[in-house]
Amino acid sequence: MIQSLYVSGYRPHELGIFNEKHPGIQIIKKAIENELRSLIEDGLEWVIVSGQLGVEIWTAEVVIELKNEFPQLKYSVITPFLDIEKNWNEQRQQQYAYIISQADFVTSITKRPYEAPWQFVEKDKFIIQNTDALLLVYDEEHEGSPKYLKRLVEKYMERNPYELFVITSYDLQIIAEELERAEW
Repeated sequence: MIQSLYVSGYRPHELGIFNEKHPGIQIIKKAIENELRSLIEDGLEWVIVSGQLGVEIWTAEVVIELKNEFPQLKYSVITPFLDIEKNWNEQRQQQYAYIISQADFVTSITKRPYEAPWQFVEKDKFIIQNTDALLLVYDEEHEGSPKYLKRLVEKYMERNPYELFVITSYDLQIIAEELERAEW
């Protein structure tokens, strides 16, 4: 049974998303919601994100909405370093402050400001070791930053029980078509 789930994926710029009004965001959020609903019915209790822009922030927003329906659902933000949002624009900082304010648990792996890329790797290792599965928004044909996390999980899965769920571009296309039909 999956009780804790790490959710990650692309940053907005990797998807060509440069503002929060982009229609792709609703499609991604719906795909995440569908996966979470299925896992909640099977006993999911915790959703973990690391607070990065894009899929992770959108996941937190989905969880906040789902908590109205599933009050037992909790989420945690485990950042790789302190002040992850320091260089973001004001709108993104406000979005981040909101998801932090609603989180059930918040911490930073290194407890210091950004120093080097190793902090991201250590964050991923920690979260993987402390969750049951990863839900990754990822497309093999457009690898981007999620490929590193996917590789890390695949290596971890060679020696440990762990599950990997992937939302692909095909899955997103299906949801886009469903949403389009629903508008008719």
